[in-house]
Amino acid sequence: QVQLVQSGGGLVQTGGFLRLSCTSSRRTGTNYAMGWFRQAPGKEREFVASINLSGTITYYADSVKGRFTASIDNTKNTVDLLMVNLRTEDTAVYYCAVVDPGQPEPSGSAWKTSTTYTYWGQGTQVTVSS
Repeated sequence: QVQLVQSGGGLVQTGGFLRLSCTSSRRTGTNYAMGWFRQAPGKEREFVASINLSGTITYYADSVKGRFTASIDNTKNTVDLLMVNLRTEDTAVYYCAVVDPGQPEPSGSAWKTSTTYTYWGQGTQVTVSS
């Protein structure tokens, strides 16, 4: 069992920045992949970013590429998502998630698929105002 606790988020103006953090109850070094997803009101949950345990593999949705950066700190069991140049369309509840440690590292499109991830954080609201 893995518990994920999220922090960060809040209200920011267009062009501003926020940092989200996700702390795992288990060493992130034992997990193969962690991801960030978001869900806006009335929309389906969508992929944002993912990162492997060494931080050497990252994937980003086209809509956030160049603006969002995922990073992992295995000494703190934490994965961060730094979001800059925020837009109103980034407004959503953001979730971190981790692959079951007993599963192999994802491949291909699985990195971006919500069903790949077993454990989820509680979600944190990000609101970008114009």
